[in-house]
Amino acid sequence: MIKENIKGYELLFETNADCFSPKYIDRGTLAMLSFVDFKEDDKILDLGCGYGVVGVLAAKVTNPKNVFMTDVKNSIVEISKANAKLNNVADVNIIKSNAYESLDEAGFNVILSNPPYHTDFSIAKTFIEKGFNRLLLGGKFYMVTKRRQWYKNKFISIFGGVIIHEKDGYYIFEAEKRDYKYSNIKR
Repeated sequence: MIKENIKGYELLFETNADCFSPKYIDRGTLAMLSFVDFKEDDKILDLGCGYGVVGVLAAKVTNPKNVFMTDVKNSIVEISKANAKLNNVADVNIIKSNAYESLDEAGFNVILSNPPYHTDFSIAKTFIEKGFNRLLLGGKFYMVTKRRQWYKNKFISIFGGVIIHEKDGYYIFEAEKRDYKYSNIKR
């Protein structure tokens, strides 16, 4: 059992050997969360939720019914559901999904992800490219990694720009969906 205070909320998490960072909350996740300010009416997606740290925190701050969490593994989805109940936010939406495949929802204000960045870039590529279309205008995508250049280039190519924060050896990418349709047209 992990007990952690994040943004003033005492949270408890059960984990197991199937989970990423099963003995303590990943420092990259904590670094990313330090740059995010959830608003009460936000609609949030925790993409690749693991045992639920990001989604559970988001549900504590916002309306749990507006929080969606996805992961590709059944065992991880089940432990996320248990952790949502453990933290009194059982109304969150936790879905088994390979990225966005089984997620019908769109119109998110915030998408957050700590992808498996020590493998190839295919997972992060899908997360970023397809995430753009799931955000509302003005919505933000946050992603944390240990690598900088590829992610910087990918976010710029999809979003038109990115803010890169550095904390505790991690890069936190913050990209906002904007309407560039008419911004560069000269009349």
